[in-house]
Amino acid sequence: MIVVTGATGNVGRWLVRALAEAGQRVTAVSRGTAPVSLPSATGHVRADLAAPETLRPALDGAEALFLHDGGTGGVGLDPRAILDVAEAAGVRRVVLLSSQGVVTRPESVSHGGVMRAVEEAVRESGLGWTILRPGVFASNAYAWAESVRAERTVAAPFGDVGIPVIDPADIAEVAAVALRKDEHAGRVYVLNGPAAVTPRQQAEAIGAALGEPVRFVELTRAEARARMAPFMPEASVETSLAVLGEPNAAELKLSPDVEHVLGRAPRPFAEWARRNAEAFR
Repeated sequence: MIVVTGATGNVGRWLVRALAEAGQRVTAVSRGTAPVSLPSATGHVRADLAAPETLRPALDGAEALFLHDGGTGGVGLDPRAILDVAEAAGVRRVVLLSSQGVVTRPESVSHGGVMRAVEEAVRESGLGWTILRPGVFASNAYAWAESVRAERTVAAPFGDVGIPVIDPADIAEVAAVALRKDEHAGRVYVLNGPAAVTPRQQAEAIGAALGEPVRFVELTRAEARARMAPFMPEASVETSLAVLGEPNAAELKLSPDVEHVLGRAPRPFAEWARRNAEAFR
């Protein structure tokens, strides 16, 4: 049996589905109630990673664990305590959803520092481990959904700076393979998309998926900072703006790891937009 934490998130929902379709018994873990879209025969347990003991009912009989920080960036978690609970329950394999920022922005606590500590705990746990380091998620475009629905407009900074964003479904499918197959133990996979795509091109792709034009409005750096500040710490805002506006060579480098694991190229942003068009209607 495989336990998936963060099961209601952009990656977790796809991972639960991928594992169920592969014939695996799955327990979905989230802090809230079970999502209505859980595949049949998939169990659900409410637990909070910040309180590792709450995981015990989910881990009973489990062989593998997908460890996701639940959107905390690892802040406030005790990864060693979580892994001790998993090992005591008989878990033999853990797949960690980390961040590319561990190596591309090591000076940033929000993007690299905290998750580096989680990675170290996983490596030292004694379990078979695989670490996934995705770059920028295609699903970050959900932030534009309200303005697209209301005004058919996307507003973002750095309109012509491209980054190879990764479809969360590809992350999930890589995780599903790593959770099931021993040969991925001890591996670190960098996951990004097939090509750099700019915010302006993303707006065009959303418009194409809707069958209507979507106008792109370029924000200044200061305007973008003001929009991000109410819900992000200042350090996270500055690092995020740096990634989006001045991506470094490592953040721009196309990784072969999705194709290596899945035997196919990663999905382009346009495919993500078509699959999620209803969110923007």
